Amino acid sequence: MDANENAPRVVVGVDGSPSSHAALRWAIRHAALLGGVVDAVGAWEPPSHFGWSAPVVDPTFDRELADRRFADQLDTVIGPDQPVPVRRAMVLGDPTDVLLEAAQGAEVLVVGSHGHGGFTRALLGSVSTRVAQHADCPVVIVRAQ
Repeated sequence: MDANENAPRVVVGVDGSPSSHAALRWAIRHAALLGGVVDAVGAWEPPSHFGWSAPVVDPTFDRELADRRFADQLDTVIGPDQPVPVRRAMVLGDPTDVLLEAAQGAEVLVVGSHGHGGFTRALLGSVSTRVAQHADCPVVIVRAQ
């Protein structure tokens, strides 16, 4: 059995934005205080997810490239002296749904105040607002520094 399996979990949404990087740093500090682990979660959606037309395949989307960029940004933010275990997951789906599912049973869910959502997200409400309204655990919203 993995020793981290029963450790308190701090889930953090990471989308590459400055506020999500600040959220990741906050999550790591908090997990260190708890003796816990961090679950860093990224989400990606097909480009037509919010469109009114039939789904299309984005020929420019490269899952391996997305995974590599996600890993690179985590490595950059965390640095070489990782004080707590950080588990990584890049998941297909709506960011709000992905984060709410990942946060089930967590001590806290941490998100940045402004992500890379764009105009469509503005119409539907921000991810941070929606997770704060629906999460089963406490939610911390972190501003970029």
